[in-house]
Parts: sequence; structure tokens; C-alpha cells
Amino acid sequence: MDLKGVNLCQWTIHQYRTFKIDLSEHYWFLSLQIQLLLQYLKNDPRKAVKRLAIQDLKFLANKTPHTWNRDNIQALCECALQTPYDSLKLGMVSVLATLSDSISIKQYFSSPPGAIAGAARYSDLIKLAQECSYHSNRGIAAHGVTVLTNIVASCQDIDHLALEKDAVFGLESLLVLSSQDSSAGAQQTLKTALSCMVKLAKCRPYLSQSVVESLLTQLHSAQDSARIYLCHCLASVAMQLPVLGDGMLGDLVELYKVIGRSTTDKQQELLVALATVIFVASQKALSPEVKTVIKQQLGNVSNGWTVYRIARQASRMGNHDMARELYQSLLTQVASEHFYFWLNSLKEFSLAEQCLTQLQEDDIGLALSAIADSLKSYHKGIASLTAASTPMNPLSFQCEFVKLRIDLLQAFSQLICTCNSLKTSPPPAIAATIAMTSGNDLQRCGRISTQMKLSMEEFKNLATRYGDLYQSSFDADSATLRNLEIQQQSCLLISHTIEALILDPDSCSFQESGFSGSLQTDSEYERKMMSVFNQVLEEVELLGRKHQPVSHLHTSCLCNAVISLLKVPLSFQRYFFQKLQSTSIKLALSPSPRNPTEPIAVQSNQQMALKVEGVVQHGSKPGLFRKIQSVCLTVSTTLQSKPGQDYKLPAEAVRSDIEQRVEPHNDYFSTQFLLNLAVLGTHQVTVEASVMDSNGILWKTGPKTTIFVKSLEDPYTQQVRLQQQPQVQQPPPQQPPPPQQRNAYSRF
Repeated sequence: MDLKGVNLCQWTIHQYRTFKIDLSEHYWFLSLQIQLLLQYLKNDPRKAVKRLAIQDLKFLANKTPHTWNRDNIQALCECALQTPYDSLKLGMVSVLATLSDSISIKQYFSSPPGAIAGAARYSDLIKLAQECSYHSNRGIAAHGVTVLTNIVASCQDIDHLALEKDAVFGLESLLVLSSQDSSAGAQQTLKTALSCMVKLAKCRPYLSQSVVESLLTQLHSAQDSARIYLCHCLASVAMQLPVLGDGMLGDLVELYKVIGRSTTDKQQELLVALATVIFVASQKALSPEVKTVIKQQLGNVSNGWTVYRIARQASRMGNHDMARELYQSLLTQVASEHFYFWLNSLKEFSLAEQCLTQLQEDDIGLALSAIADSLKSYHKGIASLTAASTPMNPLSFQCEFVKLRIDLLQAFSQLICTCNSLKTSPPPAIAATIAMTSGNDLQRCGRISTQMKLSMEEFKNLATRYGDLYQSSFDADSATLRNLEIQQQSCLLISHTIEALILDPDSCSFQESGFSGSLQTDSEYERKMMSVFNQVLEEVELLGRKHQPVSHLHTSCLCNAVISLLKVPLSFQRYFFQKLQSTSIKLALSPSPRNPTEPIAVQSNQQMALKVEGVVQHGSKPGLFRKIQSVCLTVSTTLQSKPGQDYKLPAEAVRSDIEQRVEPHNDYFSTQFLLNLAVLGTHQVTVEASVMDSNGILWKTGPKTTIFVKSLEDPYTQQVRLQQQPQVQQPPPQQPPPPQQRNAYSRF
């Protein structure tokens, strides 16, 4: 056999790679390509041909896993089981590892229509994965445990008890093998094994304890470079499930005492990673002993950057007391005033959140005092944060997030005062008569009803603002977006709790309110907040069944709900500190005015052709969290000045909106709009850009550009109008009086 067939496959796939043709439109042709490549892999005796076939199969497994049917995967398994060459086995198992993390794995284990027997035929994939898990080649072993982990995570209808044991034992063996070696290949294998451990703990929570114990055991004897990855894995597992308890905290602190023997980069990285695990393991505030150990170790071998990174992790995990002390220690170690103000703002924010940890239920005085102290620190912090902003780094997200937090605390404080006013300023004696006369039973509460309506609207407005910040945060990581969503849900919860307990208990429905108590939880902060949500819902539902006027019991329940929300320490996510993904859009409009305040002149009988060009600018990590699928451009025209006071205009002539979507090519896009500006006067034309990601979600990223256009009357219309105007008739000129006739007697 010659290389003609496989070269044809190579050429075809090269076309796909070079010209980026949509592979999903060529399902039938790609299925034939896979079958042809598998035939060469199975029948051709030359290793060069097999390597080329494996390379293209890997590409097709990444791009079009849905085109792989059961027979294709089975044929690849048989080839991998039969080959005596480790290099070829490594390539085949890598293809299977890719396919096992896609929809094709479910197709492989699903029974064909009408089939009863023969299911054992499809156990070759499991057999191959089990054999490869204990292979002497680290790469083959890593792919083997990857296949086992993906099968356990994806296939629920097969007997996975034995597979779980094989996956755990294989991962532990691979962990021991790769953590003792500092080579690049061993580190890559370790990363693969740890990723599988995190995935296995997430899909099988009851395996988390054994996974954590294996990681802690290996943490003492591993190389420093491997310890960093082990700590990251421990933190990831513990943030998903609270499996690290106070019993394990002692071992972590003892290990922290002995790791800092040098100031190398690896040691500094290990200090940060292990400190993060300690923060996660401490379910409550850190004890003075643990804080002393961390600060002593940092003072001995760490630099300022390491201290800042640890303080940042403490802020993320809600250990604001520790974060405040670390930020305070760094204030005198920076040379730039912008850095000083940034650290000072973080210190004030940590102090503000620390004030809220003293809250207790049914203690309104303490709650108001703690919120007041927190607001005082927040106001100091926002002033420092504004001073830390620069034109190159405006810190717009951070400022808006803190402003929303300040407004939320003020709304909570006002709500508590309103609830307390039912005791300090009870309704007048005639309130019952007024309620009976007006038919509004809520009047029995007096003026508290009006205050509660204002509070409810304020919390709805805060929820809208959190939603706007969410939609404008295209570059945020998923944890930050979930944090914003939780803050929005908190506002909606309190808003509809006010309605359910006080304003309208009969018609209020949480299902129709937009509140959702089923958000994804991937951290301890999110789990605590969801627990508070459920607790508040249960209490509100219990009180809502009692058809009685508003009493101190209802207001007390509302105050306790607020206090329960504030007691959970706020988590400042990663995006608050650094911008890992940066995306911005630059727009250029033509025609454009010479002077920004000078309008562009157009004639009213002609449409204006507005050309919009743009460039998508990326940072150092484009598409890290999400990618731009298309750019949505909206052009709004608004009439600023009317031709006359009595001139009536239709609504579409006063304002109109046009929207277009365009896909950028090499980060460039261009389109045109035809604007009808038939009404005379000055029009404001606003062009706003939004982006749609690959999942079809619209993000309001901006920018927004505005120009002014003056619609003038064309000469022909002006001439016709002047001709049609009625002409004013001029009065006839006055004739001079006739001269007097003289006669003979005129002298006398």
C-alpha cells in the first residue's frame, strides 16, 4: 500500500485547518475520513503511516467528536490493545482520552436499537483503560486514568463501583510516581492526575475524603514544584466540598513552618499555595496561633509580593482579619502613591467586612452600629480606591462593585430602622378605623407601609444595577460572575420578602419574582449564602401561612434575614484584584465632524449613510474565559430640536433604533447604516457596541459614541415652500393732490 490515501486525508484535513471550514456541515464526509484513517491504522504495517493517521484522528477527535460512532471507537480500542509499540499506544490512547470527555463516550456505551446481547463487546475501552492506568510509561498511564475518570463522570448507567476503585488506585499510583520527579514530563503527568482528582471528587462527593487524604499524605514527601500543584488541587477540592476540617489544619500549619527554608521562586509560590489551603481549611476565623505562624514565616523568608498574594487569597476566602493585617504591613513598602492608595483601600474594605462579623440575630442596636462602622470604612476605602485609579487602569469594575456594596449596606440599615420604627413609633389609635374606611388593611401599620414600599423599590433597583454590572463584565471569570449573581439574588430575596411578609402576603409569589435559590455553588461563600437563602425562604413561608396583621414577628423575621446575609463574610473574587482577560472595542464613524460639538449637515430629502468600523483589542490572554462570536451595533437617533412648537411629530420621527450584528475577521469589522432624518432639526446619533459570545450570551461591553446631525431643508423644497406661500398685496401708491386753479379773483 502506498501513501496516496493517507496523503489525501492529510490534504483534506489541512484544508480544514488552514481555511477553518465549518466541520459540522460535512458529517458524512468526515465519517468516511475517520473510517479510512482507521483502516490505515489497522492494516498498514508501516509506523510512519500509523503516526500520520493518529495525528489526524487526534485532530478530528478534538474538532468533531460527534462524528465518531460506536464502531469507530471500538476499532481504535482494538488497535491500541494489539499494538506492541508504546509510542503508537500513547497516540491511540490520547485520542480515546479526548473522545471520553465528549458526547461520543455516551454513544459508545449506549445500546443500539433492538440490541439485547453483545454488550460485553463494548468493554474493550474499559479493559484498555485499566491496563494503561498501571503502565510503566507515565504518558500512557495518565491517559488511562483520564479515560477511567471520564467514564465514571459521564456514564451513570454502568456498574462504576469497580471503575471508581480502579480510577482512585490508578490516580494514587500516578500521584506517587510523578510527585517525586521534577522533570517537565513528570510535572505534566502530575497536572493531568490532579485534574482527574478534582473532577472525580466533584462528580462523586463521597470519594473526596480519600482523595484529600492521598494528597495530604503525598504533600510531605513531594518535591517543592509538585507541592505547589498538590496545594492547588487541595484548595480546588476543598472549595467544592468542605472536606478540609480543623483536624487537618494542624498538619498544614506544621508543614508551613518547615517549608520556608529559602527565598527561591518555588518556595515563594509554595508559601502562597499552602496559605490558601490553610484559609480554606479554617472554617471560622483564623486562631491567633495560626496567624502568628503565618506572619512569622512571611517575615523571615518572603518578599512583599508574596505577602500581597497571600493577603489577596485571604480576602477571597473571607479571612478579612488576616487580610487587613497583611495589607497594613505593606503600606510602607511601596514606592508609588497609586499602589499605596490601592493597598489602603483593600485594608479599609477588609476592616469594613470584619465589622460585620460581630452581628447577632435579634440585636438591632448592635447591627446598626456594626453597619455604621462598616460604612465608615467603606467610604474611606472608596476614596482611596478612586485615588489609586489611573487613565491606563481606571479600576471601573472595582469602584462600581464597592459603590453597590455601600448602597446595599445603607439599604439594609434603612430597612432595619424601618422595622424598628414599628416599636418606637407605633401606628396611631385611629389606624384601624382608617384601614376599615379605605379598605386597605395595610393602613393598620401606619406610616411603616410607605417606608416599606420605598425599601422594596430600592432593593429592586439595586438588583437591576447588579445585573447591569454583570452584563458589562465580559472579561470576568466565572467565580466573579457567580458572586455578582449572588449579590443580585440577595437584593431580590429581601425585596420579595418585604412584599411577602408585609405589603402583599396573599399575592406574592417567589416563583414570579425572579428569585432563584438554585445557583451553582463552587465555594464555601456560595454555599453559606445559599444556606441563608433557603433558611429565609422557610421562615417566610412559615409566617406567610398565618393570616394576621403585620406584627413585630414579621419585622423581626425581616431583620434576622438581613443580619444572616451580612454575617457571611463577603468574598472578593480574583477579578477584583487583577484582570486576567482584557477585551475592548474601538469604534470609528464616518462621516465624522471636524469639531465634536459641531453637527454634521445633511439634507432632509436624503438618507445619511453612516459607516461604522471597529477593532477588537485583546490583552495578553485573549479568549481566556469567553470569546467574541459577533459584535452587535445599535444606532439610536433622537431629535433634539423641533422645527416649531406647534409642529406635531410621530414617535418614530422623534426616536428610532437600528441594530446589526457583524462577525469580526482578524479582529476587524465594518458595516453601514442608512439613517432617515427627514424631520428638520438637530438629531443626536448614538452608536453603542455589545458583543455576543460563543454561547449566544449578549454582553454590554460598550463603547458608546455620539455625534450630532443637523437636518436641513433642501433648496428645491425651500423654493417650492416659498412659492406656495400667499403673497401679500401691496397698497396702490397715493396720487398727489391736483394743483389749485388760479382765477382773476384769487388775489383778493
